[in-house]
Amino acid sequence: MRPTRLTPLLRLLILTQLAFNIGFFAVLPFLAEHLGQSVGMAGWLVGLVLGLRTFSQQGLFVAGGALADRYGIRPVVLTGCALRIAGFVWLGYARQTWAVIGAVLLIGFAAALFSPAVESEAARQAVLHEQAGGGPRTRVLALFTVAGQAGAFTGPLLGALLLSVDFRAVCLTGAAVFALVLAAHARLLPQHVPGREPVPLAGGVRPLLRNHRFLGLCCAYGAYLLAYNQLYLALPAEVERTTGSQAPLAWLFALSSLLVVTAQLPVTRLVGERLSPRRATATGLLLVAAAFTVVALGRGGASPLPATGFVVLLTAGQMLIAPAARAWVPDLAEPGRLGLYTGALSSVSGLIVLVGSAATGALLDSGLPPAVPWLVLAAVPLSAVRLLPRRSAVGVG
Repeated sequence: MRPTRLTPLLRLLILTQLAFNIGFFAVLPFLAEHLGQSVGMAGWLVGLVLGLRTFSQQGLFVAGGALADRYGIRPVVLTGCALRIAGFVWLGYARQTWAVIGAVLLIGFAAALFSPAVESEAARQAVLHEQAGGGPRTRVLALFTVAGQAGAFTGPLLGALLLSVDFRAVCLTGAAVFALVLAAHARLLPQHVPGREPVPLAGGVRPLLRNHRFLGLCCAYGAYLLAYNQLYLALPAEVERTTGSQAPLAWLFALSSLLVVTAQLPVTRLVGERLSPRRATATGLLLVAAAFTVVALGRGGASPLPATGFVVLLTAGQMLIAPAARAWVPDLAEPGRLGLYTGALSSVSGLIVLVGSAATGALLDSGLPPAVPWLVLAAVPLSAVRLLPRRSAVGVG
């Protein structure tokens, strides 16, 4: 059967992901260096701030998802965009630790509102698209990932260009992007999405906490997210060590995004659609573990090749894990609460990142032999394979 075209709402959601990531990734890749050099924070504090940003975003997704289930996606998305604008402006002017933390928390909480609303509706629409004979849901969600990475490709290049002015210019530009997003979505997002009926805020958490298969996926996804977060913590330190500059960092981020943009759909067709979500996710976690091992084995010299290999393998793992996890959640979620479960997936993983990022910052500053922190980090996704649910409701294999 020939795949049907995407609905207008699916196209809007995919373009939304593109716009969100342009604004976000114009700022985030340069945050660690700004905090360490311009603000003068210690390594462990930089790690903690980055962890707080991830936790306030990922950790509070459960609240944003529940609100989207109750009130619909439009008010939640618009409020989140307004808060992201305020957070970026605040960060651009923040110089004291408390102000930086406040701005970072606001930036994260904004995404905790708009991201689960958009992601859960994209997953729901992908399932409906599959049921209508439009093709596998993983293919639609892979396209969603491609759009996000296209934004992640453009954002760092925009940020690197503006960094020649100063970090404040980067933040204000990120705020301007979200102002445009807010204006566009105020006009284009529907007031009510057909088939998405409101559910009470109360009553969904207890069944979720008893869903051990879903919680296993959450923990494994958290291990992946902690590993992926090292693009912003461990990788900048490695790039500085090998090249003496942060300039190559933007190109490594661009490489990661370009790989996803060009290879995500072929990888999904050739591998992701032939494996169950469990096997696709497990294979991705093994690739992520290999990424850290490459740096650990190659840290003796000053070559940038290990860092490049890290980005390539980490991205390959991401291309398998992200669509598979998103495709898996609708089959594990309670009817009517896909937003809550989508948010919970990120909330549990955000808690893992909060704890793990502070520990990682201390590990990188510990004075241990250079390979040891990277081997410890490799063990995290490797051990997470055993946390995945043993049975999968979708996929073949």
